[in-house]
Amino acid sequence: MSRNPEVAARLEELADLLEAQGDEYRPRSYRTAAQNLRDEPRDVADLAAEDALQDVEGVGESIAGKVTEYLETGEIAALEDAREELPVDMPALTAVEGVGPKTVGELYDALGVTDLDDLERAAEAGEIRAVEGFGEKSEANIREGIQFARQSRERTLLGDARPLADDVLAHLDADPAIERVEAAGSLRRWRPTVGDVDVLAAAESGPDAVATLTDWERVGSVIEAGDTKASVRVAGERVDLRVVDPAEFGSALQYFTGSREHNIRLRNLALDADLKVNEYGVFDVSGVADPDEGQRVGERIAGETEEGVYAALDLDWMPPELREDTGELDAAADGTLPDLVETDDVRGDLHVHTDWSDGAETVADMVAGAADVGHEYVGVCDHATGPGMVGGVGLADDELRELAATVREVDDEADIDVFAGVEANVDADGGVSVADEVLAGLDLVVASPHSGLDGDGTDRLVAAVRHPEVDVLGHPTGRLLNQRPGLDLDVERLAGAAAEEEVALEVNANPHRLDLAGEGVKTAVEAGATVVVDTDAHGLEEYDYLPFGVHTVRRGWAEAGDVLNTRDAGGVRAFLGD
Repeated sequence: MSRNPEVAARLEELADLLEAQGDEYRPRSYRTAAQNLRDEPRDVADLAAEDALQDVEGVGESIAGKVTEYLETGEIAALEDAREELPVDMPALTAVEGVGPKTVGELYDALGVTDLDDLERAAEAGEIRAVEGFGEKSEANIREGIQFARQSRERTLLGDARPLADDVLAHLDADPAIERVEAAGSLRRWRPTVGDVDVLAAAESGPDAVATLTDWERVGSVIEAGDTKASVRVAGERVDLRVVDPAEFGSALQYFTGSREHNIRLRNLALDADLKVNEYGVFDVSGVADPDEGQRVGERIAGETEEGVYAALDLDWMPPELREDTGELDAAADGTLPDLVETDDVRGDLHVHTDWSDGAETVADMVAGAADVGHEYVGVCDHATGPGMVGGVGLADDELRELAATVREVDDEADIDVFAGVEANVDADGGVSVADEVLAGLDLVVASPHSGLDGDGTDRLVAAVRHPEVDVLGHPTGRLLNQRPGLDLDVERLAGAAAEEEVALEVNANPHRLDLAGEGVKTAVEAGATVVVDTDAHGLEEYDYLPFGVHTVRRGWAEAGDVLNTRDAGGVRAFLGD
């Protein structure tokens, strides 16, 4: 896993602390460097080793020195000094919607607020409204946002946890004494956020397998370590390892993958058949007087593989994404599990951005990047001006016409098909922020909500999908995981309208969004609506988001036929009405 996000987070925290202390200039430099390091495809550690950090735009000598200092020592002296001067939990406090670094500094100076507990006490006591520049409304907004901020701090984005898990798995798998290793828990089920990085290993020697993890150079600290379990921190994230006997790996993997509700149903099915299922295997307890007298009582009939565990109960094996007790066990018993879509089934991306709006690359480069990852087509959908667009990001109608002409010129030369599109904004009444005649001249119209992202948005979005030029409803709830919950939706009604109008509902693969969520996809598919997996890529590296979107639609039981961009370019054009 690249260390770029880890380093960028430290620079961003330093920027926030400096801004909170009244520094007007340096925070912008640190944030620019942090963002460019996040977007940099090369690992920051490799850049430092090659003395090439200053090749990254925005990283000058001073910032390069701080990055090198962190890589070598695990600390940045300037950051430690800023933390000492302003001893606040900046990441936690700024996780509250509406609380920025300056607010943190003001509340610390006025009320001594250092963490979420202090903030909550001050809000409940009515003390915030008395601080100059605040009032009852801002205090109420802060109070309402605290609980969501607490929950978000307890969960890690799948997009951060999964790459880390892949590194952990690769490290453990390189040890020949470890026979098998897999991710487990909500991570294996591809939930949008996870509590910890759970890993299961099969090895004859538990202590040796534990040592393989705890001795790893990437481990920052060992929380606990025993003969068959260990918990460590890697890049600030908790990694939990459990080591089991190879003969029990399948049953342990099933058990520790979950979900809890799925496992309870499975155990009840087993009891009805005089069987006992647990992490050690499947046991025939029909001749046992007291099946609860031990974990391994009865005749063991399965446990080496997951497939064997399910087969012992006359069930088909089911993909981990489905194991949420939403009908998968009945389908496994009936032989009616869906043939879930695979990442390789996806043939293109219908929502990417370029430097015409807030993307990092030219149209030609984004198209070439799509071809490089194996896509047969790509939709260039830069932002239109409208609600939620700030800082000059959105394009006016004339600019959209110019962009479309540029896209079609690139299309003429490209090896793949290129759709000239737009990401228009859905206003408060469900209107679309681009003139109808401009929309009519485009190949593809994605309409997305970017403002007013609270309350019930069903009527608003139904109105948008009924617009005659809209082809795709982008990131429908507008949620940002661990940042804002987004709109409340009656997905069944929205999906019904989308099915009637032949508008695809987007599953935005950006790990900060994953919107629609899996349960929304399931509702949409059952209503007959088409979904589309888009990366919303703003740079070449973001094409790599695709698997996160695919696994999200898999969580919604989607098959390839349910997903628009599993079709070839001609099939997509037919759906769009071109």
